[in-house]
Amino acid sequence: RDLITFTPSVRFSFFVPLLLSMVICIYGYFEAWNIHTEKVLIKTAKIPEAVGRLRIVQISDVHIGLIIREGKLKKVIEEVKKAEPDILVSTGDLVDGQINRLSGLSELLKEFNPRYGKFAVTGNHEFYAGLDYAIDFTEKAGFTVLRGKGVNVSDIITIVGVDDPVGKGYNLFKDVSEKELLSEHAGGKFTLLLKHRPIVDKDALGLFDLQLSGHVHKGQIFPFSLITRLYYRYTDSGKLRLLDNSYLYVSRGSGTWGPPIRFLSPPEVTVIELVRP
Repeated sequence: RDLITFTPSVRFSFFVPLLLSMVICIYGYFEAWNIHTEKVLIKTAKIPEAVGRLRIVQISDVHIGLIIREGKLKKVIEEVKKAEPDILVSTGDLVDGQINRLSGLSELLKEFNPRYGKFAVTGNHEFYAGLDYAIDFTEKAGFTVLRGKGVNVSDIITIVGVDDPVGKGYNLFKDVSEKELLSEHAGGKFTLLLKHRPIVDKDALGLFDLQLSGHVHKGQIFPFSLITRLYYRYTDSGKLRLLDNSYLYVSRGSGTWGPPIRFLSPPEVTVIELVRP
């Protein structure tokens, strides 16, 4: 029996990939607007008995700028408000490169004030945008920016933040040893480390209870997630146990960078519940 072969025409070879690309782009646009709320539960005796439970909400990689504007930012804030956090943290790339076009947008974030405050660290895009402008925007939005320092929050939790290493190229990096910084703030309280990139300092292991990171967007558009996995060891979104009582959580990010689409990597707002066992 003769084998039947199919040789696609030039028209078929052009229009089918084009149609598939259009479908993926349309789907990806709507996926980028569909913010998921990811919930993480950590049981720890380090939360004071009088408090019992502490809710931290993480946003990351919002990339407020030319593309991420008021509409998307309001959507992120809406999801944050629904979670009713005690603390709000931003793990970098809150702003993008068009810092001169952000007038008024910081006020949207400033209106929301959790009980124990808002804290942020720099990502690589804060340096790209212009660090002074980016920090000014972040502080006007009501965040305390932690650059190689830590704070004791209401004698309940310790939050430590470090700069993104891209700042070294701008001679603006707050060069501190994570081990020394965390050791300075060791005191028996739950220690939260805010660090933009999902890189774990082995020397600091055991000195923090939870590291919150972002940066990789889980590739944002599949199959780029496979590429980011080759570059970073910890790129899978979600909670990862590093030691018996130390965790890393990597956010997929709350916004988008570049094209306003996502594919098989929906944006997220992360709700972390710290609960006494």
